[in-house]
Amino acid sequence: MNRSTAFGSQQHRKNIGRRIRRINAVDFFNVLTGPELLGSTEAHLPEHRERMYPPTVTLSMFMKQGLEEDGSCQKAVNGWVAQRVAEGLNALSVSTGAYCKARQRLPIEMVRALTRETGQWLVRQAAGQWHWRERTVKLVDGTGISMPDTPDNQKYFPQPSSQAEGVGLPLARLVGVICLSTGAVLDAAIGPFEGKGHSELDLFRRLLGAFSPSDVMLADALFCNYFLIATLQGAGVDVLFEQHGARISDFRRGKKLGERDHVVSWLKPKTPPAWMTREQYEAFADEITVREAKIGGQVLVTTLLNERKVSKGELSQLYGRRWNVELDLRNIKTTLGMEVLSCQTPRMNEKQIWVYLLAYNLIRLLMAQAALAAGLHPRQLSFKHTVQIWTEWTTRGLLSDPEQHNVLLGLIAQRKVGTRPGRIEPRARKRRPKPYPLLTTPRALAREQIRIHGHL
Repeated sequence: MNRSTAFGSQQHRKNIGRRIRRINAVDFFNVLTGPELLGSTEAHLPEHRERMYPPTVTLSMFMKQGLEEDGSCQKAVNGWVAQRVAEGLNALSVSTGAYCKARQRLPIEMVRALTRETGQWLVRQAAGQWHWRERTVKLVDGTGISMPDTPDNQKYFPQPSSQAEGVGLPLARLVGVICLSTGAVLDAAIGPFEGKGHSELDLFRRLLGAFSPSDVMLADALFCNYFLIATLQGAGVDVLFEQHGARISDFRRGKKLGERDHVVSWLKPKTPPAWMTREQYEAFADEITVREAKIGGQVLVTTLLNERKVSKGELSQLYGRRWNVELDLRNIKTTLGMEVLSCQTPRMNEKQIWVYLLAYNLIRLLMAQAALAAGLHPRQLSFKHTVQIWTEWTTRGLLSDPEQHNVLLGLIAQRKVGTRPGRIEPRARKRRPKPYPLLTTPRALAREQIRIHGHL
Protein backbone atom coordinates (compact mmCIF):
# COMPACT_ATOMS: atom_id res chain seq x y z
CA MET A 1 0.00 0.00 0.00
CA ASN A 2 1.51 3.37 -1.01
CA ARG A 3 1.64 6.36 1.30
CA SER A 4 -1.29 8.24 -0.27
CA THR A 5 -3.54 5.14 -0.14
CA ALA A 6 -2.62 4.45 3.48
CA PHE A 7 -3.28 8.09 4.39
CA GLY A 8 -6.66 8.00 2.63
CA SER A 9 -7.66 4.82 4.50
CA GLN A 10 -6.58 6.34 7.80
CA GLN A 11 -8.61 9.49 7.11
CA HIS A 12 -11.62 7.35 6.18
CA ARG A 13 -11.43 5.50 9.51
CA LYS A 14 -11.08 8.81 11.38
CA ASN A 15 -14.16 10.16 9.61
CA ILE A 16 -16.18 7.09 10.59
CA GLY A 17 -14.97 7.29 14.17
CA ARG A 18 -15.66 11.04 14.40
CA ARG A 19 -19.19 10.54 13.10
CA ILE A 20 -19.87 7.77 15.61
CA ARG A 21 -18.58 9.78 18.56
CA ARG A 22 -20.74 12.71 17.51
CA ILE A 23 -23.95 10.71 16.98
CA ASN A 24 -25.02 8.21 19.61
CA ALA A 25 -28.10 7.25 17.61
CA VAL A 26 -26.03 4.93 15.41
CA ASP A 27 -25.95 2.30 18.14
CA PHE A 28 -25.74 -0.69 15.83
CA PHE A 29 -23.02 0.93 13.82
CA ASN A 30 -20.92 1.10 16.98
CA VAL A 31 -20.83 -2.69 16.81
CA LEU A 32 -20.10 -2.78 13.08
CA THR A 33 -17.23 -0.34 13.53
CA GLY A 34 -15.70 -2.13 16.51
CA PRO A 35 -12.19 -3.52 16.12
CA GLU A 36 -13.50 -6.87 14.90
CA LEU A 37 -15.60 -5.61 11.96
CA LEU A 38 -14.30 -2.14 11.04
CA GLY A 39 -12.25 -3.38 8.09
CA SER A 40 -15.20 -5.19 6.51
CA THR A 41 -17.58 -2.33 7.17
CA GLU A 42 -15.47 0.40 5.61
CA ALA A 43 -14.74 -1.80 2.59
CA HIS A 44 -18.46 -1.96 1.77
CA LEU A 45 -19.42 1.67 2.41
CA PRO A 46 -20.52 3.27 -0.89
CA GLU A 47 -19.29 6.60 -2.16
CA HIS A 48 -21.67 9.24 -0.82
CA ARG A 49 -22.15 12.93 -0.14
CA GLU A 50 -22.64 14.25 3.37
CA ARG A 51 -26.43 14.15 3.68
CA MET A 52 -28.90 14.26 6.52
CA TYR A 53 -28.88 10.44 6.52
CA PRO A 54 -25.48 9.07 5.41
CA PRO A 55 -25.24 5.27 4.86
CA THR A 56 -23.85 4.68 8.36
CA VAL A 57 -26.78 6.38 10.05
CA THR A 58 -29.38 4.97 7.64
CA LEU A 59 -28.23 1.37 8.13
CA SER A 60 -28.19 1.71 11.91
CA MET A 61 -31.66 3.27 12.01
CA PHE A 62 -32.96 0.61 9.62
CA MET A 63 -31.64 -2.16 11.89
CA LYS A 64 -32.97 -0.47 15.01
CA GLN A 65 -36.44 -0.45 13.44
CA GLY A 66 -36.29 -4.25 13.55
CA LEU A 67 -36.04 -4.18 17.35
CA GLU A 68 -38.80 -1.65 17.97
CA GLU A 69 -42.33 -2.76 18.75
CA ASP A 70 -43.42 0.12 16.53
CA GLY A 71 -41.16 -0.43 13.52
CA SER A 72 -42.53 2.44 11.44
CA CYS A 73 -40.33 4.93 9.62
CA GLN A 74 -42.03 7.76 11.53
CA LYS A 75 -40.97 6.23 14.86
CA ALA A 76 -37.39 5.87 13.57
CA VAL A 77 -37.24 9.50 12.42
CA ASN A 78 -38.83 10.78 15.64
CA GLY A 79 -36.20 8.93 17.67
CA TRP A 80 -33.42 10.33 15.48
CA VAL A 81 -34.68 13.91 15.86
CA ALA A 82 -35.06 13.52 19.64
CA GLN A 83 -31.50 12.19 19.87
CA ARG A 84 -30.15 15.16 17.91
CA VAL A 85 -31.93 17.61 20.21
CA ALA A 86 -30.59 15.77 23.28
CA GLU A 87 -27.07 16.20 21.90
CA GLY A 88 -27.51 19.90 21.20
CA LEU A 89 -27.81 19.56 17.41
CA ASN A 90 -30.44 20.99 15.07
CA ALA A 91 -33.80 19.22 15.25
CA LEU A 92 -34.27 19.13 11.45
CA SER A 93 -37.61 17.80 10.10
CA VAL A 94 -39.78 14.94 11.33
CA SER A 95 -40.85 14.19 7.75
CA THR A 96 -40.00 10.62 6.74
CA GLY A 97 -39.33 11.45 3.08
CA ALA A 98 -35.56 11.99 3.37
CA TYR A 99 -35.10 8.87 5.49
CA CYS A 100 -37.16 6.68 3.12
CA LYS A 101 -35.07 7.92 0.17
CA ALA A 102 -31.90 7.18 2.14
CA ARG A 103 -33.14 3.61 2.73
CA GLN A 104 -33.73 3.24 -1.01
CA ARG A 105 -30.18 4.48 -1.76
CA LEU A 106 -28.64 2.03 0.72
CA PRO A 107 -26.98 -0.67 -1.45
CA ILE A 108 -28.50 -4.10 -0.86
CA GLU A 109 -25.10 -5.56 -1.82
CA MET A 110 -23.55 -3.80 1.18
CA VAL A 111 -26.12 -5.16 3.64
CA ARG A 112 -25.90 -8.66 2.17
CA ALA A 113 -22.09 -8.67 2.30
CA LEU A 114 -21.99 -7.39 5.89
CA THR A 115 -24.48 -10.08 6.97
CA ARG A 116 -22.38 -12.84 5.44
CA GLU A 117 -19.10 -11.48 6.78
CA THR A 118 -20.37 -11.00 10.34
CA GLY A 119 -21.63 -14.59 10.28
CA GLN A 120 -18.36 -15.95 8.91
CA TRP A 121 -16.36 -13.90 11.40
CA LEU A 122 -18.39 -15.38 14.27
CA VAL A 123 -17.70 -18.92 13.02
CA ARG A 124 -13.97 -18.24 12.76
CA GLN A 125 -13.83 -16.74 16.26
CA ALA A 126 -16.00 -19.39 17.95
CA ALA A 127 -14.34 -21.11 20.89
CA GLY A 128 -13.21 -24.67 20.16
CA GLN A 129 -15.45 -26.17 22.84
CA TRP A 130 -18.52 -24.69 21.15
CA HIS A 131 -18.09 -26.94 18.10
CA TRP A 132 -19.20 -30.56 17.70
CA ARG A 133 -16.12 -32.82 17.72
CA GLU A 134 -14.05 -29.79 16.62
CA ARG A 135 -16.20 -29.51 13.49
CA THR A 136 -18.53 -26.73 12.41
CA VAL A 137 -22.14 -27.89 12.16
CA LYS A 138 -24.38 -25.80 9.90
CA LEU A 139 -28.16 -25.87 10.11
CA VAL A 140 -30.38 -25.40 7.06
CA ASP A 141 -34.10 -24.69 6.94
CA GLY A 142 -36.66 -22.53 5.15
CA THR A 143 -39.63 -20.38 6.05
CA GLY A 144 -42.25 -18.10 4.52
CA ILE A 145 -42.47 -14.31 4.94
CA SER A 146 -45.54 -12.18 4.18
CA MET A 147 -45.56 -8.59 2.89
CA PRO A 148 -47.97 -5.81 1.87
CA ASP A 149 -50.43 -6.55 -0.92
CA THR A 150 -49.16 -4.21 -3.65
CA PRO A 151 -49.12 -4.91 -7.41
CA ASP A 152 -45.30 -4.94 -7.50
CA ASN A 153 -45.07 -7.38 -4.58
CA GLN A 154 -47.78 -9.61 -6.07
CA LYS A 155 -45.92 -9.71 -9.38
CA TYR A 156 -42.57 -10.82 -7.92
CA PHE A 157 -43.77 -12.69 -4.80
CA PRO A 158 -47.23 -13.97 -5.85
CA GLN A 159 -49.65 -15.15 -3.22
CA PRO A 160 -50.13 -18.92 -2.75
CA SER A 161 -52.28 -20.50 -5.46
CA SER A 162 -54.58 -21.90 -2.75
CA GLN A 163 -55.82 -18.36 -1.98
CA ALA A 164 -58.43 -16.54 -4.05
CA GLU A 165 -57.31 -13.57 -6.13
CA GLY A 166 -57.50 -10.32 -4.21
CA VAL A 167 -57.72 -12.09 -0.84
CA GLY A 168 -54.23 -13.49 -0.27
CA LEU A 169 -50.96 -11.71 0.45
CA PRO A 170 -47.61 -11.85 -1.37
CA LEU A 171 -45.35 -14.48 0.14
CA ALA A 172 -41.58 -14.92 -0.09
CA ARG A 173 -39.55 -18.01 0.73
CA LEU A 174 -36.34 -17.71 2.73
CA VAL A 175 -33.77 -20.51 3.10
CA GLY A 176 -30.91 -19.88 5.50
CA VAL A 177 -27.64 -21.48 6.61
CA ILE A 178 -27.11 -20.99 10.35
CA CYS A 179 -24.13 -21.91 12.54
CA LEU A 180 -25.14 -24.38 15.26
CA SER A 181 -22.49 -23.10 17.69
CA THR A 182 -23.14 -19.36 17.56
CA GLY A 183 -26.58 -19.11 15.94
CA ALA A 184 -25.23 -16.69 13.30
CA VAL A 185 -26.75 -16.55 9.81
CA LEU A 186 -24.00 -17.43 7.32
CA ASP A 187 -25.98 -16.97 4.11
CA ALA A 188 -29.53 -16.92 2.83
CA ALA A 189 -31.46 -17.19 -0.44
CA ILE A 190 -34.77 -15.44 -1.12
CA GLY A 191 -37.37 -16.16 -3.78
CA PRO A 192 -41.10 -16.55 -4.42
CA PHE A 193 -42.85 -19.10 -2.21
CA GLU A 194 -44.27 -21.01 -5.18
CA GLY A 195 -43.29 -21.72 -8.75
CA LYS A 196 -40.69 -23.65 -10.70
CA GLY A 197 -37.17 -23.24 -9.35
CA HIS A 198 -38.23 -21.78 -6.01
CA SER A 199 -38.54 -24.77 -3.69
CA GLU A 200 -36.33 -24.96 -0.58
CA LEU A 201 -34.00 -27.35 -2.41
CA ASP A 202 -33.80 -25.00 -5.41
CA LEU A 203 -32.93 -22.03 -3.20
CA PHE A 204 -30.45 -24.07 -1.18
CA ARG A 205 -28.42 -24.85 -4.28
CA ARG A 206 -27.50 -21.16 -4.32
CA LEU A 207 -25.98 -21.53 -0.85
CA LEU A 208 -23.46 -24.33 -1.39
CA GLY A 209 -20.66 -21.75 -1.16
CA ALA A 210 -21.47 -21.31 2.54
CA PHE A 211 -19.97 -24.76 3.25
CA SER A 212 -16.31 -25.68 3.67
CA PRO A 213 -14.56 -29.06 3.78
CA SER A 214 -15.03 -30.82 7.17
CA ASP A 215 -18.34 -29.01 7.83
CA VAL A 216 -21.42 -31.02 8.83
CA MET A 217 -24.83 -30.11 7.41
CA LEU A 218 -27.82 -30.76 9.66
CA ALA A 219 -31.33 -30.54 8.17
CA ASP A 220 -34.72 -32.21 8.05
CA ALA A 221 -35.99 -34.93 5.70
CA LEU A 222 -36.73 -32.51 2.85
CA PHE A 223 -33.00 -32.23 2.13
CA CYS A 224 -32.39 -36.00 2.14
CA ASN A 225 -31.77 -36.12 -1.59
CA TYR A 226 -29.36 -38.27 -3.62
CA PHE A 227 -27.91 -35.44 -5.71
CA LEU A 228 -27.54 -33.07 -2.75
CA ILE A 229 -25.77 -35.69 -0.63
CA ALA A 230 -23.46 -36.58 -3.55
CA THR A 231 -22.64 -32.91 -4.14
CA LEU A 232 -21.79 -32.28 -0.48
CA GLN A 233 -19.79 -35.50 -0.22
CA GLY A 234 -17.73 -34.36 -3.19
CA ALA A 235 -17.02 -31.08 -1.38
CA GLY A 236 -15.84 -32.86 1.77
CA VAL A 237 -18.99 -31.98 3.74
CA ASP A 238 -20.75 -34.59 5.89
CA VAL A 239 -24.53 -34.61 6.31
CA LEU A 240 -27.09 -35.76 8.86
CA PHE A 241 -30.75 -35.83 7.80
CA GLU A 242 -33.92 -37.65 8.71
CA GLN A 243 -34.85 -40.22 6.09
CA HIS A 244 -37.23 -38.91 3.42
CA GLY A 245 -40.66 -40.53 3.60
CA ALA A 246 -40.50 -41.64 -0.04
CA ARG A 247 -37.52 -43.95 0.63
CA ILE A 248 -37.81 -47.25 2.49
CA SER A 249 -34.85 -48.42 4.60
CA ASP A 250 -34.27 -52.18 4.48
CA PHE A 251 -31.86 -53.05 7.30
CA ARG A 252 -31.37 -56.57 5.90
CA ARG A 253 -29.21 -55.07 3.16
CA GLY A 254 -25.76 -53.52 3.30
CA LYS A 255 -23.04 -53.80 5.95
CA LYS A 256 -24.50 -54.21 9.42
CA LEU A 257 -22.98 -51.96 12.11
CA GLY A 258 -25.40 -52.76 14.91
CA GLU A 259 -29.08 -53.09 15.69
CA ARG A 260 -30.97 -51.14 12.99
CA ASP A 261 -27.71 -49.52 11.94
CA HIS A 262 -26.01 -50.24 8.59
CA VAL A 263 -23.99 -48.84 5.70
CA VAL A 264 -25.73 -49.14 2.35
CA SER A 265 -25.33 -48.01 -1.25
CA TRP A 266 -27.94 -45.79 -2.89
CA LEU A 267 -28.27 -46.06 -6.67
CA LYS A 268 -28.52 -42.91 -8.75
CA PRO A 269 -32.10 -42.17 -9.89
CA LYS A 270 -32.73 -43.36 -13.43
CA THR A 271 -33.84 -39.95 -14.69
CA PRO A 272 -32.43 -36.50 -13.85
CA PRO A 273 -34.61 -33.96 -12.04
CA ALA A 274 -36.16 -31.17 -14.12
CA TRP A 275 -33.55 -28.57 -13.13
CA MET A 276 -30.55 -30.73 -14.11
CA THR A 277 -29.00 -31.03 -17.57
CA ARG A 278 -28.07 -34.41 -19.02
CA GLU A 279 -24.37 -33.49 -18.76
CA GLN A 280 -24.74 -32.65 -15.07
CA TYR A 281 -26.61 -35.91 -14.51
CA GLU A 282 -23.92 -37.98 -16.19
CA ALA A 283 -21.22 -36.35 -14.01
CA PHE A 284 -22.73 -37.84 -10.83
CA ALA A 285 -21.50 -41.22 -9.59
CA ASP A 286 -23.79 -44.20 -10.21
CA GLU A 287 -24.09 -44.80 -6.46
CA ILE A 288 -23.25 -43.22 -3.11
CA THR A 289 -22.56 -44.82 0.26
CA VAL A 290 -24.54 -43.67 3.28
CA ARG A 291 -25.30 -44.86 6.78
CA GLU A 292 -28.87 -45.43 7.95
CA ALA A 293 -29.72 -45.76 11.64
CA LYS A 294 -33.14 -46.20 13.21
CA ILE A 295 -33.53 -44.64 16.65
CA GLY A 296 -36.85 -44.38 18.46
CA GLY A 297 -38.93 -44.85 15.33
CA GLN A 298 -36.89 -42.29 13.39
CA VAL A 299 -34.47 -43.25 10.60
CA LEU A 300 -31.43 -40.99 10.26
CA VAL A 301 -29.27 -40.80 7.13
CA THR A 302 -25.65 -39.66 7.36
CA THR A 303 -22.27 -39.81 5.65
CA LEU A 304 -20.59 -40.28 9.06
CA LEU A 305 -19.99 -43.96 8.36
CA ASN A 306 -17.65 -45.04 11.18
CA GLU A 307 -19.75 -46.32 14.08
CA ARG A 308 -16.68 -46.40 16.34
CA LYS A 309 -16.08 -42.69 15.92
CA VAL A 310 -19.76 -41.66 15.97
CA SER A 311 -22.21 -44.02 17.66
CA LYS A 312 -25.89 -44.29 16.83
CA GLY A 313 -26.74 -42.53 20.09
CA GLU A 314 -24.44 -39.63 19.23
CA LEU A 315 -26.14 -39.26 15.86
CA SER A 316 -29.48 -39.05 17.64
CA GLN A 317 -28.19 -36.42 20.07
CA LEU A 318 -26.75 -34.32 17.26
CA TYR A 319 -29.95 -34.54 15.20
CA GLY A 320 -31.90 -33.46 18.28
CA ARG A 321 -30.01 -30.16 18.12
CA ARG A 322 -31.55 -29.48 14.71
CA TRP A 323 -34.43 -27.93 16.65
CA ASN A 324 -32.20 -24.88 17.21
CA VAL A 325 -32.81 -23.74 13.64
CA GLU A 326 -36.55 -23.59 14.38
CA LEU A 327 -35.81 -21.40 17.41
CA ASP A 328 -33.45 -19.20 15.37
CA LEU A 329 -36.06 -18.62 12.69
CA ARG A 330 -38.60 -17.85 15.41
CA ASN A 331 -36.19 -15.29 16.89
CA ILE A 332 -35.72 -13.63 13.51
CA LYS A 333 -39.40 -13.64 12.55
CA THR A 334 -41.20 -13.22 15.88
CA THR A 335 -38.75 -11.60 18.31
CA LEU A 336 -37.36 -9.20 15.72
CA GLY A 337 -40.67 -8.86 13.85
CA MET A 338 -39.68 -10.04 10.36
CA GLU A 339 -42.76 -12.25 10.03
CA VAL A 340 -44.59 -9.52 8.10
CA LEU A 341 -42.53 -7.07 6.05
CA SER A 342 -43.60 -3.47 5.52
CA CYS A 343 -42.13 -2.26 2.21
CA GLN A 344 -44.10 -1.59 -0.95
CA THR A 345 -41.67 -2.99 -3.54
CA PRO A 346 -39.93 -6.38 -3.90
CA ARG A 347 -36.41 -4.90 -3.85
CA MET A 348 -37.04 -2.96 -0.63
CA ASN A 349 -38.60 -6.03 0.97
CA GLU A 350 -35.53 -8.08 0.04
CA LYS A 351 -33.31 -5.35 1.48
CA GLN A 352 -35.43 -5.30 4.65
CA ILE A 353 -34.89 -9.05 5.06
CA TRP A 354 -31.11 -8.62 4.85
CA VAL A 355 -31.23 -5.73 7.33
CA TYR A 356 -33.11 -7.96 9.79
CA LEU A 357 -30.54 -10.73 9.29
CA LEU A 358 -27.67 -8.31 9.88
CA ALA A 359 -29.31 -6.98 13.05
CA TYR A 360 -29.82 -10.59 14.17
CA ASN A 361 -26.14 -11.39 13.60
CA LEU A 362 -25.01 -8.37 15.61
CA ILE A 363 -27.16 -9.50 18.54
CA ARG A 364 -25.56 -12.95 18.15
CA LEU A 365 -22.14 -11.26 18.23
CA LEU A 366 -22.96 -9.68 21.59
CA MET A 367 -24.19 -13.05 22.88
CA ALA A 368 -20.99 -14.77 21.74
CA GLN A 369 -18.86 -12.13 23.45
CA ALA A 370 -20.90 -12.48 26.65
CA ALA A 371 -20.70 -16.28 26.57
CA LEU A 372 -16.95 -16.25 26.01
CA ALA A 373 -16.40 -13.86 28.92
CA ALA A 374 -18.63 -15.93 31.23
CA GLY A 375 -17.30 -19.35 30.17
CA LEU A 376 -20.68 -20.38 28.73
CA HIS A 377 -21.98 -21.66 25.41
CA PRO A 378 -23.88 -19.06 23.30
CA ARG A 379 -26.84 -21.43 23.06
CA GLN A 380 -27.20 -21.17 26.85
CA LEU A 381 -28.08 -17.47 26.61
CA SER A 382 -31.46 -15.91 25.86
CA PHE A 383 -31.79 -14.11 22.53
CA LYS A 384 -34.86 -12.16 23.60
CA HIS A 385 -33.21 -11.04 26.84
CA THR A 386 -30.20 -9.82 24.85
CA VAL A 387 -32.45 -7.79 22.54
CA GLN A 388 -34.28 -6.31 25.52
CA ILE A 389 -31.16 -5.35 27.48
CA TRP A 390 -29.51 -3.96 24.32
CA THR A 391 -32.60 -1.83 23.59
CA GLU A 392 -32.63 -0.44 27.14
CA TRP A 393 -28.86 0.17 27.00
CA THR A 394 -29.09 2.18 23.79
CA THR A 395 -32.20 4.10 24.89
CA ARG A 396 -30.26 5.47 27.86
CA GLY A 397 -27.15 6.30 25.82
CA LEU A 398 -24.90 3.92 27.77
CA LEU A 399 -22.98 2.87 24.66
CA SER A 400 -21.11 6.17 24.71
CA ASP A 401 -19.19 4.91 27.77
CA PRO A 402 -16.74 2.14 26.73
CA GLU A 403 -16.38 1.05 30.36
CA GLN A 404 -20.02 -0.01 30.37
CA HIS A 405 -19.45 -2.60 27.62
CA ASN A 406 -18.24 -5.28 30.04
CA VAL A 407 -21.20 -4.51 32.30
CA LEU A 408 -23.51 -5.08 29.32
CA LEU A 409 -21.88 -8.43 28.52
CA GLY A 410 -22.18 -9.51 32.16
CA LEU A 411 -25.90 -8.70 32.22
CA ILE A 412 -26.46 -10.61 28.96
CA ALA A 413 -24.76 -13.69 30.46
CA GLN A 414 -26.91 -13.61 33.60
CA ARG A 415 -30.06 -14.79 31.81
CA LYS A 416 -29.71 -18.42 30.75
CA VAL A 417 -32.29 -20.56 28.98
CA GLY A 418 -33.38 -23.93 30.28
CA THR A 419 -32.22 -27.23 28.82
CA ARG A 420 -35.26 -29.18 27.66
CA PRO A 421 -34.15 -32.21 25.62
CA GLY A 422 -36.82 -33.95 23.60
CA ARG A 423 -39.24 -31.05 23.98
CA ILE A 424 -42.42 -31.43 21.92
CA GLU A 425 -44.96 -28.65 21.53
CA PRO A 426 -48.21 -28.63 19.50
CA ARG A 427 -48.36 -26.12 16.66
CA ALA A 428 -51.64 -24.71 17.90
CA ARG A 429 -52.93 -21.73 19.87
CA LYS A 430 -54.95 -22.00 23.07
CA ARG A 431 -56.17 -18.36 23.02
CA ARG A 432 -58.96 -17.92 20.48
CA PRO A 433 -58.78 -15.09 17.94
CA LYS A 434 -61.45 -12.39 17.72
CA PRO A 435 -64.68 -13.82 16.25
CA TYR A 436 -64.45 -12.01 12.90
CA PRO A 437 -65.10 -13.98 9.70
CA LEU A 438 -62.32 -14.38 7.14
CA LEU A 439 -62.10 -11.84 4.32
CA THR A 440 -63.06 -13.94 1.29
CA THR A 441 -63.50 -11.15 -1.29
CA PRO A 442 -61.17 -8.32 -2.35
CA ARG A 443 -61.21 -5.49 0.21
CA ALA A 444 -62.54 -2.90 -2.26
CA LEU A 445 -65.53 -5.13 -3.06
CA ALA A 446 -66.14 -5.78 0.64
CA ARG A 447 -66.20 -2.02 1.32
CA GLU A 448 -68.74 -1.48 -1.48
CA GLN A 449 -70.98 -4.22 -0.07
CA ILE A 450 -70.88 -2.54 3.33
CA ARG A 451 -71.88 0.79 1.79
CA ILE A 452 -74.87 -0.86 0.14
CA HIS A 453 -76.00 -3.35 2.79
CA GLY A 454 -74.23 -2.20 5.96
CA HIS A 455 -72.37 -4.50 8.36
CA LEU A 456 -74.08 -7.84 8.54
